[in-house]
Amino acid sequence: MTTNSSTSSLVDEGGATEVRAGSYYGYGIPYLPIQGYPGKIIAIEGTDGVGRSTQISLLREWLEVQGYGVVETGWTRSDLMQPTIDLAKASNTLNKLTFVLLYATDFADRLEKEIIPALKAGFIVLSDRYIFTALARAGVRGVDRTWVRSLYGFAIAPHLVFYLKIDEKTLIRRVLQSRGMDYWESGMDMKLGDDIYESFRAYQRSLLREYASMADEFGFRVLDARRKVDVIQEELRRQIAAFLAESESPTPVRPE
Repeated sequence: MTTNSSTSSLVDEGGATEVRAGSYYGYGIPYLPIQGYPGKIIAIEGTDGVGRSTQISLLREWLEVQGYGVVETGWTRSDLMQPTIDLAKASNTLNKLTFVLLYATDFADRLEKEIIPALKAGFIVLSDRYIFTALARAGVRGVDRTWVRSLYGFAIAPHLVFYLKIDEKTLIRRVLQSRGMDYWESGMDMKLGDDIYESFRAYQRSLLREYASMADEFGFRVLDARRKVDVIQEELRRQIAAFLAESESPTPVRPE
């Protein structure tokens, strides 16, 4: 299954469903119909340190030069929820269900206030992470997969999802060379190791397994994140340009 303007799956009410890109995965938001909205959602997924934000920034500049309106959104950027999430993370006291529900509320707020209006206006929504980060983190923490997928039934299936795939050793080197490791990105709440380094290794290893599993489930377009920034960007642009050209082509009329 793919997200290329066709279908992707989300477990809802105990069974697998297939949903067209641009449609709600499940029950949706009752007062916000989205049928026929011309905008597109393009998400870039991957664990911490793979270069998502850099690629999103470059893509936005390129798309705007091509004449597209672009709205950028990302993890915990809701004006409503960001202060609450930051406060909760600072205390290091979140349990796994509170963790999931706070992020679901953040996504719901951004969906209503940013994503859906942009789709209605025909913009391209560039999402630095989407719901798949939430699914991966919940799965690692042992949250029931059927329940968390049902919880996100209000989400809209993206048109394209690119997954920046990286190996554990390269990831560790990048993180150590940049900003270092923090409590939550290292899974310290799960008590996976005696120190932050060992916890980070164990946590990220589990996250990478979750992403690998979802790659098939949701039809991710997998890119090697170990390559140079400009090489990855070139591939992203090539695939996005082809997708947009195809989606903007008039549908051929079938003869009677």
